[in-house]
Amino acid sequence: MSFPKRWAYMIPNPISYSFSFMGMLKKVMNMFVDKAKIYVKAGDGGNGAVAFRREKYVPRGGPSGGDGGKGGDVVLVVDGNLSTLQDFKYKVHYKAERGQNGQGSNKAGKSGEDLIIRVPPGTVVKDAATGEVLADLVEPGQSFVVARGGRGGRGNARFASSVNQAPDFAEKGEPGEERWIILELKLLADVGLVGFPNVGKSTLLSRMTAARPKIADYPFTTLFPNLGVVDTGPTGRSFVIADIPGLIEGAHQGLGLGHEFLKHVERTRLLVHVIDAAGLENDPIEGFYVINKELENFNEKLARKPQIVAANKMDLPQAKENLARIKSHLESKGYEVIPVSGATGEGLRELIYKIIQYLDKIGDEKPETVEVKKYTVKEEDEIKVRREGEIFVVEGKTVERLVAMTDLDNESAVKRLQRAFKGLGIDELLKEKGIKEGDTVRIGNAEFYYTEMK
Repeated sequence: MSFPKRWAYMIPNPISYSFSFMGMLKKVMNMFVDKAKIYVKAGDGGNGAVAFRREKYVPRGGPSGGDGGKGGDVVLVVDGNLSTLQDFKYKVHYKAERGQNGQGSNKAGKSGEDLIIRVPPGTVVKDAATGEVLADLVEPGQSFVVARGGRGGRGNARFASSVNQAPDFAEKGEPGEERWIILELKLLADVGLVGFPNVGKSTLLSRMTAARPKIADYPFTTLFPNLGVVDTGPTGRSFVIADIPGLIEGAHQGLGLGHEFLKHVERTRLLVHVIDAAGLENDPIEGFYVINKELENFNEKLARKPQIVAANKMDLPQAKENLARIKSHLESKGYEVIPVSGATGEGLRELIYKIIQYLDKIGDEKPETVEVKKYTVKEEDEIKVRREGEIFVVEGKTVERLVAMTDLDNESAVKRLQRAFKGLGIDELLKEKGIKEGDTVRIGNAEFYYTEMK
């Protein structure tokens, strides 16, 4: 193949998505984002240098070009002091430092600094293009390299041989990895309050903790999950409780923002299922099973989590009339029913201590996490050739890296690249696809005219 026809390099347009909710932990905190889409770009490797020794008493000084430095990685690190993805709402693009170029006298370039991006505990990292879960970051200090920096190009001193004692070319630095990723935050709470809208979950949270969620007598008052800490005082025991916005039938399919809410339940160790014992809007027992079915349809493990039933609104006469029927039915199914009233505070002390008993029984189990992906270098990298109209496209990490690290304006470097193509069998693959003299070949971001090597 001949000299390059043209280069075509493109960075995706910036697109971001975020979803906000109010987080509270003993006091009202700032608006909270639990989903963000960001672009990360690791640093490119530095270019290798082309240089020759020019000392006075060394008449035949050899090549002395040093290697380029490695590009910086983009690293996600869990910071226990963070509880929101808010920062990613305002900044979408993140780029690590590139490696410095090599210099003469065999001086290597300095490696680029890694870019550290801090995220809160409970952050799930996904590849935006494929949806693949790359990492589930839970523990403070846990880290994950989400984009790897490029290797530094080799200087011309590295290509000296008995055949070519004065190489006049060097490698360019390898481009750093780049990708769009999605960050999703799942609340790390011990207890989750679940139930239909308007059953009184927010009122219970405000009574049990110092959180101050918005409360009113209409459905979907709570549009975002709220967090609070229950402190039992003299016992020294405390736990974090999350008020999950009211679920509706079809929540597992995304109705009523069901997916956005249900994901926060996955981290909890215990569920407190709040029902409207007065049955003002639906039968409390039927409603109980509807919500549990939604949990099961979203994730079977959710339905198997331990549950305490909080029969709320016991200040109303209808609730007192229904209580016996509710307890008889649900307790026969193995659920403990605690009658409470968010309005008067009745039964809340009993509910809190029952929660502590359950948490003690469950123990300090940690939420399930996805194993952090690790970069591995494959021993074999399959090279494929396909046609895109009149263009022959060659794909494979090895050959794409070779092209990216070749100085295509240097004739010696291009001849070396052509020899590498032949050694990799690319010419034969192209002939099998019917390539002819003068046809266009695309490898990575470069395009070439095809010519037979003599």
